[in-house]
Amino acid sequence: MANVVIIGAQWGDEGKGKVVDIYTEHAQQVVRYQGGNNAGHTLVVGDQKTILHLIPSGILHPGKRCIIGNGVVLDPKIFLGEIDNLQKKGYLQDDSQLVLDGNLHVIMPWHREIDLAREQQSDRKIGTTGRGIGPAYEDKIGRRGIRLYDLVKPERFRRKLSQVLPEKNFLLEKFFGKPTLDEQAIFDEYSAYAQRIEKYLGCASTLLSKAIEGGENILFEGAQGTLLDIDHGTYPYVTSSSTCIGGVCTGTGVAPRHLDGVVGIAKAYCTRVGEGPFPTELHDEMGEALRQAGQEFGSTTGRPRRCGWFDAVAVREAVRLNGLTGLAITKLDVLNDLESIKICTGYAYQENLLEEFPRDAEILQACQPVYEELEGWQSDISKAGSMADLPQAAKDYLAKLEKVTGCPVVLVSVGPRRDQTIQISNPFLS
Repeated sequence: MANVVIIGAQWGDEGKGKVVDIYTEHAQQVVRYQGGNNAGHTLVVGDQKTILHLIPSGILHPGKRCIIGNGVVLDPKIFLGEIDNLQKKGYLQDDSQLVLDGNLHVIMPWHREIDLAREQQSDRKIGTTGRGIGPAYEDKIGRRGIRLYDLVKPERFRRKLSQVLPEKNFLLEKFFGKPTLDEQAIFDEYSAYAQRIEKYLGCASTLLSKAIEGGENILFEGAQGTLLDIDHGTYPYVTSSSTCIGGVCTGTGVAPRHLDGVVGIAKAYCTRVGEGPFPTELHDEMGEALRQAGQEFGSTTGRPRRCGWFDAVAVREAVRLNGLTGLAITKLDVLNDLESIKICTGYAYQENLLEEFPRDAEILQACQPVYEELEGWQSDISKAGSMADLPQAAKDYLAKLEKVTGCPVVLVSVGPRRDQTIQISNPFLS
């Protein structure tokens, strides 16, 4: 038995979906534990591309149970749209394959409206996706939220809606100058969603406890990345949930002692979407070359991602915070044509050399990267099936990443498809 966590080791968009898809072969349960439809996981099976925002990536494997834990915030319309899209492609033919924790908080129309209005009026933009994620988590913490268990009980839903909406309409109209929302229209729309959703409801914590007792393997799927964690990221340029290892336990009801391995996902370079500090960002032709070669456009928003060199200082922080037992390096093939490749190993701040990640966003913004430069391999590695198939310069690059991050590389992705993956060691088998 092994229970393994997949966590982004950078600023998100590291290719976690593909790694989850590969490791799902060895798991019986796949669990999403935080975030909302502000995350997008892109999967390529054969020539077919599937983008998921809420449903765990393991759904592409028949016979695997996929669970969305209580730490997620759910937009019912997006969720049901994903189900429809998957079923059109022949997936999710068995409803019992998917479970929603009843304590999930629901993203309501006012969450999206407030999210967009704040970003439009702010003189310090966060770079939110505008999906209502942050305001939904605010209401969760403020004990004003509507949960799935509320949504599927009409009288309770009506009561909570009438309690919450007047305050939200006051804020929309009087502070943001936006139109108010109609209570009956919301009740009718979301009650229709509830009728379709109710069959998926269950208790994630209980189901997972029974699976652990039964000796099943569980794969926990994170969204976003370590440096976007609400507590440990580059605040305030962060997401609104716990993207680090602690989010696994609070977002599913599984105790820490049941977690056996933590694999951090990192690109062979680095990207970031939205605002906030990014020390290794490239504003030149090289940055644009990485963006085009890696097709670095957000799977949720379509926004161009900011691109830069691999930041070992940032990944070391992810290793420390999450207790990473291995690194999966994705998109190594994007570097195929480069004569030389840089790795940031430290930061220059004022007259000091920093080897640890500053937790203050303003200090990080003022840091300058200190680089080591390695020789590129200038050859196509997309057909490599093992480490032996890689050119020596690519092996040297991976060995350097291990050294500067202090974490072993356990998987290397050399292309978007499942079969374009080198597995050095497998956390479910080791």
